[in-house]
Amino acid sequence: MTVLTSESALLGTAARLPRVNLLPPEIAAQRKARRIQAGLGVALASSVVLVGGLWFLASQSVSSAQEDLAAAEQTRTALQADVGRFSQVTSIIAATQAAEAQVYTAMGDEVRYSQLLSDLSLAVPSTVWLSTLSFAPAAATPGAAAGAPAAPAAATAGAAAAAAPAATQIGTLTVSGVGFDHDDVALWLEAIGRLSKTYDDPYFSTSAKSALGAKTVVNFTATAKQMSTSRSGRYKPAGG
Repeated sequence: MTVLTSESALLGTAARLPRVNLLPPEIAAQRKARRIQAGLGVALASSVVLVGGLWFLASQSVSSAQEDLAAAEQTRTALQADVGRFSQVTSIIAATQAAEAQVYTAMGDEVRYSQLLSDLSLAVPSTVWLSTLSFAPAAATPGAAAGAPAAPAAATAGAAAAAAPAATQIGTLTVSGVGFDHDDVALWLEAIGRLSKTYDDPYFSTSAKSALGAKTVVNFTATAKQMSTSRSGRYKPAGG
């Protein structure tokens, strides 16, 4: 027991003794320098790997950009070819619009009298027959050229929003006819009144009985205003 106690005391005493480094300072410095060099080598290798990765990504981006540029160049070449092919389109459109304006100037006031006569033939009452019929143009408005059509409207938002102009008188329909009695004259006026898109203000000038062989009939004359809405409008420009 005594020996063990002495050994324990010696070990405790040895643990309390200061540690002495007997290596020369040059060797310690070399070891420290080698550790630093090893760390720098690892950092350098990591940097090389990082730079290599960035270079690879950059090269891939450049390759993709070059492909996009080549595709854009092909598209530009194709578009330039289309521009050359369609270079005459604008001049053709302008010429077409000018021709439409000229046609409208010449034919803008067209009235299709064949259509008007067809409508009249369907409107005449069965107890009335006409002996004469004429259309006469209305007197020119002071300061306006007789029969000159309105200039074609420009295809703009303002023109599209503008209200349609009121119908005006452009001529006079005059007829002379025969009916069986005065009521037939009234039927004629009612029939013309139903053609309101073409005529307005129908009235009779004379209505008198006369003999037609052994039968008594009524001879009458009547007139109606022919309105601007009777124009065909088929030469009006599409945007006007």
